[in-house]
Amino acid sequence: MLRYHSYNIVFQEVPGEVTLAINLSNCPNRCKGCHSPYLQEDIGGKLDQNVLNALMAKYGESITCICFMGGDVDPEEVQNLSWFIKEKTQGQIKTAWYSGKSKLPETFAVNALDYVKIGPYVEALGGLDSTTTNQRLYQVNNADLKDITNSFW
Repeated sequence: MLRYHSYNIVFQEVPGEVTLAINLSNCPNRCKGCHSPYLQEDIGGKLDQNVLNALMAKYGESITCICFMGGDVDPEEVQNLSWFIKEKTQGQIKTAWYSGKSKLPETFAVNALDYVKIGPYVEALGGLDSTTTNQRLYQVNNADLKDITNSFW
């Protein structure tokens, strides 16, 4: 089960997209220097199809993407909710996932997403806006991943 703490309309997390970023809690990664350590706690409401329906009804005309910020505690549910968004909007709203893991789970269907960020935050290397970052943002085309990390530089 995924729990969310908050959400915001953002413009930087996914280049070229107006994104509804949903901040998921219960993060298992515990990255040193994490910008949102409160999201390591199991807090917030349950994120399910009903919540997504309400958010899409509220913001549907204003957003082009929904990004799950976290969710490493239940990648299968991230995948399921991403498929739900794609089906519900007939692909009009793109989906993204910011994972703090070094790689996606073997069983994860990457084509459930349009974008995926992988990699833990390493304080000495910086985030996606740093040319030395270990993190990568990929644009997904079927099962092919195109590294677009340099769009943050």
